[in-house]
Amino acid sequence: MASTLSCYGCRVLRRVFTLRWLGTLLLAALWSVAAYHLGHWQYDRHLAKVERNERIDAHYGAAPVPLTGVLAATPLPLAAEWTHVTATGTYGEQRLVVRGRTVDGEVGYEVLAPFRVDGAIVVVDRGWISQGQRGASDVPVVAPPPAGEVTLTGWVRVGEQSRGKASTPGQVASINLADISAAIGEPVLGGYVILERDSAPAGVGLTPTVLGKPDKGLGPHQAYAYQWWMTMPLGFVLIYYGLRRERDADEDALPGAPARPAKPKKVRIWDEEDA
Repeated sequence: MASTLSCYGCRVLRRVFTLRWLGTLLLAALWSVAAYHLGHWQYDRHLAKVERNERIDAHYGAAPVPLTGVLAATPLPLAAEWTHVTATGTYGEQRLVVRGRTVDGEVGYEVLAPFRVDGAIVVVDRGWISQGQRGASDVPVVAPPPAGEVTLTGWVRVGEQSRGKASTPGQVASINLADISAAIGEPVLGGYVILERDSAPAGVGLTPTVLGKPDKGLGPHQAYAYQWWMTMPLGFVLIYYGLRRERDADEDALPGAPARPAKPKKVRIWDEEDA
């Protein structure tokens, strides 16, 4: 018995160490490594959303704190995102819109305005307006923000990545603080504010709708991670069955090898009815 097993192992090893099967093993190993890293990429995205929700839960409903104690010229730390803030200052006249922003499945713009507080400028996202029948490059006429000294409350956010696209004057492609600073011609603080409330504007044009509560959905990333990890051994499983199939074919070809019993034919319901 030991000799038989040893010979069987030798046959399998000889087959594995052929160029074709070594190449297949390499592909299986590469797939396994790729699936491992893709799974971690999806799981990291899941953890990022979990941490985002923890920040929202910690900050969103808290009492507002002075904006100047949270924002500075340096980029806002991620841990401070969604801090509830308040500030008193004045809006600048220049306004920008961010194109391609979707709310409840409808495409529109988010309206940005510079807000001067204690000698610095912070970008305020005053809300959303529908694109309607306008072209994406059209700049809508938006009602101006309140004049004079204004006290506002809102939530601080980390600036977005630049999309690297040339913008129509009066528009930006994302809330990238460097792009906005270049558009308005003045430096801005290292984060922006999503408006909660201020004095109601009384001007001509569209009035932005204040953005609703942030989405806290986790998405399918955790499930995708598990799916990638479950496919890691797939290539090796297929190799195992491929080797078995070749082994059976070789044994059947040996002189005097007994014929394998035929597999019983499955009887289908319609076959029984025809009989």
